[in-house]
Amino acid sequence: MTVNLSPGGRKIILLLLILLGIIKVNAQNNPSKPVEPPLPLREISGIVKDSTDLGVIGATVSLTSDKDTLKIATNNDGIFIFKNVKSATYTIVVQSIGYVKTPAMLFKQNDRIPRIVMDPIVLKEEKNTLNTVVINGEPSITYKTDTIEYRASDYVVRENSTVDELLKKMEGMEVGADGSLIHNGEAVLRAKLNGKEYLGGDLANAIKNLPAEIVDKIQIVDDYGDEAARTGVKEGDPQKILNITTRLDKSVGNIVRLNTAGGNNKRYDAGIFGTRINGNQQIGVRTGYRNTVNGVAGGGGGGGAGGTTTDGNGSFSIRDKIGKKIEINVNYGFNENDVNSLNNSFTRSFTNFRDPVTQKDTLIATNSTRGNTSDNNSKNHNFKAEIDFELDSNNFFNFSPSINYSSSLNLRSDSSYQTGFRHQNQISSNISTTTRPQLGAAISYTHRFTNKRRRLSLHANLNSNSNDAEQQREANIIYFLNEEETERRDSLVNRIIARKNLQNSYRGSLTFVEPLSLNTQLELNTQINYNGYSNDATTRNVMPTGYSQVIDSLSNIFDYSFTQARVSLNFRYGIENTAKFRFSAGLTGIPSLLSGTKVSLGTTTERKSFNLIPIARMEYLWSRQHKISLNYSGSANEPSFDQIQPVKDVTNPQNPRIGNPDLKASFTHTIRSEYNNYLANMKMNYSVNMNASFSQNSVVNNTLDVLDPNVVVGPNQKAVYISETRFINVDGSYNLGSNYSISKQFNNRKYNLSFSGSANYNHRISMSNGEQNVNTVRSFVERFGPRINPTDWFEINPYASHNYTKSENTLLKNQNEISTLAFNVDGKIYFLESWQFGYSASKNYVSGIKPNLTSNPFVVNAYLEKELFHRRGRVSLHAFDLLNQNNFVSRDYNDNGGYTDTRSNALSQYFMVRLSMRLQKWTGAKGRNGQPIRRRGDGSFM
Repeated sequence: MTVNLSPGGRKIILLLLILLGIIKVNAQNNPSKPVEPPLPLREISGIVKDSTDLGVIGATVSLTSDKDTLKIATNNDGIFIFKNVKSATYTIVVQSIGYVKTPAMLFKQNDRIPRIVMDPIVLKEEKNTLNTVVINGEPSITYKTDTIEYRASDYVVRENSTVDELLKKMEGMEVGADGSLIHNGEAVLRAKLNGKEYLGGDLANAIKNLPAEIVDKIQIVDDYGDEAARTGVKEGDPQKILNITTRLDKSVGNIVRLNTAGGNNKRYDAGIFGTRINGNQQIGVRTGYRNTVNGVAGGGGGGGAGGTTTDGNGSFSIRDKIGKKIEINVNYGFNENDVNSLNNSFTRSFTNFRDPVTQKDTLIATNSTRGNTSDNNSKNHNFKAEIDFELDSNNFFNFSPSINYSSSLNLRSDSSYQTGFRHQNQISSNISTTTRPQLGAAISYTHRFTNKRRRLSLHANLNSNSNDAEQQREANIIYFLNEEETERRDSLVNRIIARKNLQNSYRGSLTFVEPLSLNTQLELNTQINYNGYSNDATTRNVMPTGYSQVIDSLSNIFDYSFTQARVSLNFRYGIENTAKFRFSAGLTGIPSLLSGTKVSLGTTTERKSFNLIPIARMEYLWSRQHKISLNYSGSANEPSFDQIQPVKDVTNPQNPRIGNPDLKASFTHTIRSEYNNYLANMKMNYSVNMNASFSQNSVVNNTLDVLDPNVVVGPNQKAVYISETRFINVDGSYNLGSNYSISKQFNNRKYNLSFSGSANYNHRISMSNGEQNVNTVRSFVERFGPRINPTDWFEINPYASHNYTKSENTLLKNQNEISTLAFNVDGKIYFLESWQFGYSASKNYVSGIKPNLTSNPFVVNAYLEKELFHRRGRVSLHAFDLLNQNNFVSRDYNDNGGYTDTRSNALSQYFMVRLSMRLQKWTGAKGRNGQPIRRRGDGSFM
């Protein structure tokens, strides 16, 4: 078949053939490439912070690219998360009320990474000069893992105030006149500055000398120790520590503080304090010398006994870097105390006595009146160093040597008068000397693998403690053989007791952390602990001629060792900072061996045991202001070497001891919970802590009243008894307790209402002459303390508290109650620009103690102060106990149903003039080589 095409048609077909030929040639010259898979969708997250390192809540974050237009608000932690983002090249803009809007920030990320975590974005505050209003919606209190954080700028204090004045403004804080600190009912023990231990960790030194103006944040941290900080593995119960982070513009500075004071009754006080702070660098010097009264409320003295203390001290501390890889922390302190104390007490105890003739049990009381005076002179030298080596970015080494040396000389006179079941008088005097050198060293090594969360840590401790003591005791004991005190036996004692104790302890541990996923990890910890003891106690009888002879029956020589291994495996969930729920659970196996020889009695002991201890921790954060936690731990305690020796130890003739080789290890279950909530819009904070402990196989003393073999009595004469102590396991002891605190701020924190308290129930088991006694003690404490500061020249802080304690006993079928209602007030009035009047007063009403033992004292202290040299200097007149009523009685309940009342009669009324001067200068920290300053969450500088 023939097809005739027009000239136009032939041209079109020819053109198509030419195009097909070109396509074929190109296909031959360019082989086909494999088709790439489509790029994955990705998740992009980050955090928005302000200049104080707090997350910004509700900030608007916009992400745009050629394929995306997304917008989201940050959560309560300042975190934002974009999901299903199509492009890895994108632009982000952040804006929030009260902050400067960021410029458009361009980011180019790896296309193949499915999850991108950005560096923190920091916003600058925008200040409206109109009416000088600063818009800032951040909360004052935030809760983090193991940390409660306060923003210092929200609490207003006067110029030249110190950190203790700032702490008094914060919710849940109670600051003592001696520099002690209690947070939500728990004692805070040490202090850090920018995450580093400050001048040996002396809390009082830190809060009473550092100025409030340099503080950016106050943190209360649950600290599990240096080893936990290095490994991340937490064991045991934490200590509360204070961490002060400095403002960026006041992180470099110098302080010199001088003070001197003198008063009547030979009272004086003088001291010098100086410190240099430059980021992580800390240098400090402190020295002081004073004579003060013991037991004065608000007077700076200590204790509950009367008398005086002469104290001299000095310390030096330096923390700095040597080169780029070595950081040192060296602390040395010296302290000398001469304490002259007075103490008077009354004790009532009960004996469940079985009459040998009638075989009937009878409860008989013994009343003891005791008094003593003592002069104790002690000297202490303490040296500790920490050397941190950063070998490279993945290997770290720490070496910490320590040397401590203490000595004391104690002169003491005692008098004791007992009536009732025990009827005797005793007057004695003691001269004792003690020296105690201690040497220690700790070595740690940590390696981080390519996966930074995978870590291996090795740790070793070596310690040697020696204690040499010698006591010369003279005593005259009069045993009354009838109630009329007409028949008696005298016993004169003049003895020298020498004790030499040596303890060597060694500990090694290995910790390995293996990440299982982005949010979980497994922790393995193994330990070996060895403690070796050498004890040598000899008693010599001093004859009237001055010759002394060893008394074998009163001497005690024994050597023993306690070796314990621990293997712990722990699973942890909630590693990421964004995790709201955190959980860990583990199990610890503990094999142990106790072995030793009692040379003086010719006995040997070898005892093996194995314990399994579970551990569990849980924490849930609704937000950074709302948190709950729950911890469970168990602990096993082996009986001591003396408690399992089945022989009579008569080192103390008035109280011989006989051990029990069948004793089991006691086991204690402990549960701790904590709930915290801060309502930022209401400026209201409340917290509750609860704890419970239950003990199995508790080791308790079984006190038996036996005839004194050294006193022979005749017919119709009263028998003389001594207490013999044996040991037994019992079940049923437990303790329940709770603390609570509620604080509410009004009118920009000019008024603060605070209500706090505690409740405790203690169920204890004791034994008397083979009979079990259950002693229950209930105690309730309520405190209400508004702080009123309506203007900058007037401050008043009334305070009321009620303390109630009730003790009951099943064996004695008795109960004791004591109630104390206390009213306190303190405050300051500023006038004529540079004058200040301060005062404190307390009135106590005590019930449950005999009226002749307490006078419900009313103690008033006051001072008048003048500021000099532009508030750099001060001169003040202080008056303590103006009404001379510092007379307190404290009561402690005994396990056997009795009690002890201790009375303080301090010569507490005195006056003192004080002069002080403080010089300081602060500047801001600067980055190196033009780089911006970077800090960690604890304030430490990178």
